[in-house]
Amino acid sequence: MHHEVTAVAPLEDKGAGHTALPPAALHPKALAPANLILTVVLSVFGAIVGIQMLASLGITPSTSLIGALAAMTLARVPLAMFRGFRSVHAQNLAQTSISSATFGAANSLFLPIGIPFLFGLPQMVVPMLVGVSLAMLLDAWLLYRMFDTPAFPAKNPWPLGIAAAEAIKAGDGGGKQAWLLLGGLATGVAGAVFKLPMSAFGVALIGGLGAMTAFGIGLLVRGYSAPLFGFDIGTRYVPHGMMIGAGLVALVQVARVVLKKHGRAADGPATTKEALAEARGASVLGRSLKLGGAGYLAIMVLLCAGTGIYTGMSPGMLALFIVYGTFAAFVHELIVGIAAMHSGWFPAFAVALISLLLGILIGFPPEALVVLAGFSAATGPAFADMGYDLKAGHLLRGEASGSAFELEGRREQMIAGMVGFGVAIVVVACAYPLFFANHQTAPINAAYVAAIKAGISGETARNLALWAVPGALLQLAGGPRQQLGVLFATGLLIASPMAGWMVAAGIACRLAVHGVLGAAARERLEVFAGGVIAGDALYSFFSGAVKSLRK
Repeated sequence: MHHEVTAVAPLEDKGAGHTALPPAALHPKALAPANLILTVVLSVFGAIVGIQMLASLGITPSTSLIGALAAMTLARVPLAMFRGFRSVHAQNLAQTSISSATFGAANSLFLPIGIPFLFGLPQMVVPMLVGVSLAMLLDAWLLYRMFDTPAFPAKNPWPLGIAAAEAIKAGDGGGKQAWLLLGGLATGVAGAVFKLPMSAFGVALIGGLGAMTAFGIGLLVRGYSAPLFGFDIGTRYVPHGMMIGAGLVALVQVARVVLKKHGRAADGPATTKEALAEARGASVLGRSLKLGGAGYLAIMVLLCAGTGIYTGMSPGMLALFIVYGTFAAFVHELIVGIAAMHSGWFPAFAVALISLLLGILIGFPPEALVVLAGFSAATGPAFADMGYDLKAGHLLRGEASGSAFELEGRREQMIAGMVGFGVAIVVVACAYPLFFANHQTAPINAAYVAAIKAGISGETARNLALWAVPGALLQLAGGPRQQLGVLFATGLLIASPMAGWMVAAGIACRLAVHGVLGAAARERLEVFAGGVIAGDALYSFFSGAVKSLRK
């Protein structure tokens, strides 16, 4: 597949691995008729698939590559109206929209509104849908603003983004890279057939070494603590306590980055290009955090008014609830984003449960806890998904941070994502009565409802406080670059020891390849790992779709 000369300017060789960037004005527009029609159609498909698979299997598939493949297929149709899809940037818009619609509809919308329904408060479903829809849109917009800032650098792995970008580049360019990607794709599919979590293997090939080591150890500790030592860390809330400590320290670390850059700006203007870019990123990050805080606060007020829970609390308790819900949304978003950025896994369900447990400990009434659980669950997935999509676009645009073409492309991706999220809202609004009539909700909702009804014991509270300390210390030791505490706690929250072994195998293969090939290993590993992750995702999507249809 080749670029259409009218869509993208010819690339000029600037040395190994570097190309001149096309003018920003020539980036495909998300709202151009052909692109908009395709994104809407893909978004409807993605939203329906996401809801169906979450309700029937409890998982949300990655549909990003489905969108890219659809655009690639249309590009081969010999009609003038499909020529624009020959551009990798148009294909990037397609994968952005379907991915946004899938995760948005399933994780950010359908899951949260199922909590009040399952709790026996159906009158809360519509106001909850309005509130979580606003939270989802704010979530995605905040990541768009924070991407390529000191908190969420574009140079960090964002593994699913690498997988999507490498698949699109291989389809466009062919050659050795395409064969390497196909080898990874075959490896991913073969492993997935034998029930191996191949995405964990692929992520370990390209993620930060320290972060991946912490993640893998966490997975293995969770898997073998009970059979080897008779100590079930899950029932004792060890992972949850670790994540509380690590998450709070991560929040402080982000705040320190912003304050440190503001302090340097007060001392005098930055002189180097890198310093200027870093200072600009910190400034954008600081403004985004303020806007996000105001936005989440407004949504919490709206939810309290719309659901009527304000009538069951004193003014002081209501104020505390609004402040806590806003704070929890922020921490949840940052933790999920950090985990997704480094590991490709985001523990959104588990972190939302942590927010709920702390809410129970504070003493909020059950109806308020239902709103808190839904609001917490809604924040994070759209944030992480937009990060993957922007990483894919960043790679396809030549990794030129700050260039006009990069900024324009990022803006068009945000528009395509918002189209996907908008479609997701409409699909969920139309579909949820059918699912609820058949008593179909996300399986994790039962855990939230059970926790609200059961309450929390003094022993659980002590365990959360006790294990928050090592989580905080580990996060401090790793610093904001490695995020050891968050990644170790993420591993502890996932009951999949085989994923731990696959991470270990990936790290071993990575070190061996680096020892043989040296500096040349990185690019090849990224392509191969992208294929592995893509193969696992595609097999999981199609096998899950078949199982879902059989139910």
